[in-house]
Amino acid sequence: MRQFIIQGGIPLKGEVEISGAKNAAAAILAAAMLCDGVCVIDNLPYISDVVVMAELIEYMGAKVELSPSGRITIDASSLENKTPPEHMVSRMRASSYLMGVLLGRWKKANVPPPGGCCIGARPIDLHLKGFRALGANIDEGNLVSIEADELIGGEVHAEASVGTTINIMFAACRARGNTTIYSAAKEPHVVDTANFLNNMGARIKGAGTDTIRITGVNALHGCNYTIIPDQIETGTYMIMAAATHGDVIIKNCIPIHMESVSAKLSDAGALITEGDDWIRVCAPGQLKAINLKTMTYPGYPTDLQQPISAMLTMAQGTSVITETIFEQRYRHLEEMRRMGAKARVEDRIAIIEGVDKLYGRCVEARDLRAGAALITAGLMAEGTTTILGGRYIERGYERIDQKLQGLGARIVVEDK
Repeated sequence: MRQFIIQGGIPLKGEVEISGAKNAAAAILAAAMLCDGVCVIDNLPYISDVVVMAELIEYMGAKVELSPSGRITIDASSLENKTPPEHMVSRMRASSYLMGVLLGRWKKANVPPPGGCCIGARPIDLHLKGFRALGANIDEGNLVSIEADELIGGEVHAEASVGTTINIMFAACRARGNTTIYSAAKEPHVVDTANFLNNMGARIKGAGTDTIRITGVNALHGCNYTIIPDQIETGTYMIMAAATHGDVIIKNCIPIHMESVSAKLSDAGALITEGDDWIRVCAPGQLKAINLKTMTYPGYPTDLQQPISAMLTMAQGTSVITETIFEQRYRHLEEMRRMGAKARVEDRIAIIEGVDKLYGRCVEARDLRAGAALITAGLMAEGTTTILGGRYIERGYERIDQKLQGLGARIVVEDK
């Protein structure tokens, strides 16, 4: 078992470099399977989710070369329409993208239900409804079987679902005719995925808005592409800097993607300055309680609700957080109460009363962003914090222990 051990109480100071976007990487690696050529993708985060996706693509018959330096080369010309094994698919939510990719390329897909973190209901009903709108027939059993004699463009209502928006882009870019996605998700990694598809020859317009329009093409070709910096990793280090009363410059980021996070940290009393590709966060004084509601982009991201709730356990006053996306994203607060936090949960609302101190304890991360929250708490706490379930954290944060060490944190990762 992987575990993180933290000696807390040290303000983070210095500079940290942001890796490529995890959520964009997962979608873009899947998208590379839609073409018959070679794709070279740079700025890839070397994390376990990326490694699993690369292994899955290789299992499907593609030639894959993955470098820890952040580059992957995928030659999908030899790809086969296999049924991916459940033990691989169950390890990550992004495996759901195989449905759209295989349907787009072969008009047929047989895929086990996807896995990922247990943070609430994440049904694929909207994905399947969208595929039906393109002419597919679907049978749900131990496998999700999707088949179409021909994919024909249609109208899809994605209800701001990221997964649905991306999966329909995959299928529709190889369909006959025009497809319109209404109520499309607008997250940065949706835009990055659309840009990658367009680089391969797709005809997608409107990504980043409520309405995406796609004109199907017969074939896609290989390309070279660089993934955008990770919005959620950026926000995590911003929050950790403020939580520890530190002074950190976050480099290789996109400040416009962070506006909702910057606004909330400013409300809490942190000082934020920005450049073209960097953000500086410092918090010399006492942080204040805030109210916060998670929203789809450009609102405050659900993936950063857990880390900021950890920060707010030592803010002055009472904070109220409303989680509108995933109903099981407060389980980390149970662990933080063991560290001295005062927090209670009423349905989708968390009420957090700030305390003067947190104390190091042995706690357990049960999902990726809960792990980031517990690291934040450990950095704030007096004494030693041991975080079990480190494998969840390593699913989404590249070299987080080394990056935090570079900011002065006393943190190590051990196998036990």
